[in-house]
Amino acid sequence: MTTIIKALLLSSVVLGTMIAAMSSNWLMAWVGLEMNTLAIIPLMANNHPRTTEAMTKYFLVQATSTALLLLATCLNAYLEGVWFITYMKNDYATIIAMMALAMKLGLAPFHFWLPEVMQGLNLTTGMILATWQKLAPLALLLQVSYTLHPTLLMLGAVLSVALGSWGGLNQSQLRKVLAYSSTAHLGWIVITLQTAHEVAMIVTVIYIISTLGIFLALSATSTTKIGVLTQMWPKNTILLTILLFLLMSLGGLPPLTGFLPKWCVVEELVTQEKSMTATMLVLASLPGLFFYVRLGYFAILTIFPTTTKLKLHWRHKTNKTKIVLATVSAMSIILLPLLPLTKAISNMYYIDTFA
Repeated sequence: MTTIIKALLLSSVVLGTMIAAMSSNWLMAWVGLEMNTLAIIPLMANNHPRTTEAMTKYFLVQATSTALLLLATCLNAYLEGVWFITYMKNDYATIIAMMALAMKLGLAPFHFWLPEVMQGLNLTTGMILATWQKLAPLALLLQVSYTLHPTLLMLGAVLSVALGSWGGLNQSQLRKVLAYSSTAHLGWIVITLQTAHEVAMIVTVIYIISTLGIFLALSATSTTKIGVLTQMWPKNTILLTILLFLLMSLGGLPPLTGFLPKWCVVEELVTQEKSMTATMLVLASLPGLFFYVRLGYFAILTIFPTTTKLKLHWRHKTNKTKIVLATVSAMSIILLPLLPLTKAISNMYYIDTFA
């Protein structure tokens, strides 16, 4: 694929997301989602059977979810006579639209396609799928959040955190681990989507920053398996240390930045007198923290045999610029002291935008 075609496809992905996220009409949102889906599918191709399988699964899932979303919007327009996103008054249309957006996001119980698709992609396309592709469905879910049933939303969020944390325990592929991590973090985002938009924005931004840093660190060493992490310590100690900090931050360990969103979510739930829900989220996320710590154990405390036939991708130094990796790594590790400023900025943005 030439550079011009790749740049055109990437710009279409960005444009489709922006159209879907900024639309107030369901038809324009549908057009943006279709542009986004049709543009990213060619970026997944690399002439490998596993990739072809991942592309087919992704296309079928996205086509099904888009059809469900179109069905929900047509049903709402037929009964209510309007196409506005914020005017979802019919209960059946609202539930179908929530199912469609949950399927697009990989939110439980519609998350089973995400690990298999991520496994078949390269690290760059997987990074786009785990970060940028979440923005448009989240923006649409945010606009219809007022009409969603609170209990149904809470059950989906708790189930996502639980299944995302448990699903990553038995995995040996890093891309599958990050896919289950994406499902778990979506639960933390969705739980506050209806009552605290500013907290949901904080969780989304920090998740994207941390995941972006992890994918960039893995891409720098072409690491896709947990077993290969055991070879990184003698070869690239600094990069592995940064990767471990990023993983611990994504797991929510203080004093790293990843503790900030979980702190905000638990605080918000306790303020709303939902202590039981907060307790369930914290307990459900503990297995997820375990598999992040397990990655650190394999990387540092497990010594790989010195005689190996495996190809070491990082024997030679790379000349690639790592400015983006350094920036997102610093943000993922040391931003926790800026919690008051972050919440103040998000509150100001929320007041200016939604007031």
